[in-house]
Amino acid sequence: MRILVIGGTQFVGRHIVEAAIAAGDQVTLFHRGQTHPELFPEVEHLSGDRNSELSALATGEWEATIDSSAYFPRQVRILAQALGGRGGRYIHISSVSAYREVTSPGLTEDAPLAVLEDPETELVDERTYGPLKALCEVAAHAAFGAPSAGGGLSGARGVAVSIVRPTYVAGPYDHTERFTWWVERIARGGRVLAPGPKDNPFQVIDARDLADFVLLLAHGDATGTFHTVDPAPPFSFEQFLVTLVNEVGPPGTELVWVDADRLLTAGVSDSELPLWAGTNPGRFVSAVDPTRALRAGLRPRPLAQTVSEIHLHAEANPSSDPHLVGLNPNRERELLAQTR
Repeated sequence: MRILVIGGTQFVGRHIVEAAIAAGDQVTLFHRGQTHPELFPEVEHLSGDRNSELSALATGEWEATIDSSAYFPRQVRILAQALGGRGGRYIHISSVSAYREVTSPGLTEDAPLAVLEDPETELVDERTYGPLKALCEVAAHAAFGAPSAGGGLSGARGVAVSIVRPTYVAGPYDHTERFTWWVERIARGGRVLAPGPKDNPFQVIDARDLADFVLLLAHGDATGTFHTVDPAPPFSFEQFLVTLVNEVGPPGTELVWVDADRLLTAGVSDSELPLWAGTNPGRFVSAVDPTRALRAGLRPRPLAQTVSEIHLHAEANPSSDPHLVGLNPNRERELLAQTR
């Protein structure tokens, strides 16, 4: 089938394109050509900017459009205008951060979405990211089709829009390196600072499994709104780190748990300990219910497999900026010294 991918050359989009090519689909990429323009020479590339220059989309027709790079509702609306009904099904990749509040595990896709005080803002930060994603979802339904009341499976083809809400996405070519940093830190072994609380919930999704599910939606085998997350709750940050130790930690690797309040008092930032929720009241956003997606065809690979494959990829493709995220080794030693 004919699929239009908005972006498609960085991380999640890259894996979606690889999955579509492997499935034999006819793929068109619309992008600025600034990130890995050398990728996928076998497919059609349309040059443009989703914010200001969409004339390349004035012609052409596709059976599905996959959008993994919309952060503002304006971007969704102008994309719909540019396509003029020629984009087919619209699959929008949103986020579990789109919810109004998450105070307990097991949240379903029907929970209320976040509301932004200034819906016209285009400042993306920790406070606005989730509400902006929620507004993108609303814009997607308004511009591309009627909202779905649930997660219909094959046969429910009257709904043109599907929404995917992933949690942290991990996998090869992850430019954020948040998950990768933990894999590589554990792989170095020794005493590893493990930030509490141990029982904080944790979920992730492998980018390749996310891509396969998005492609399933593009083909119309399921429609609706879905949590693409794994494992199902309960699963803790401690279990995550233990999985890393078991998979890539050398003999003698020791997790040294440090109280969250102590780390916050020491001024430890999110970028120093990526994926750490600390005592954030919204930490249960990493414990949502994936049942609907699993029933629709999401097939997450084992976490240990993701960890092992990311480690092999990182060894073969060293980071160009090893200090992008994560604790500086000296800083980690200082913090660990205070726990003796």
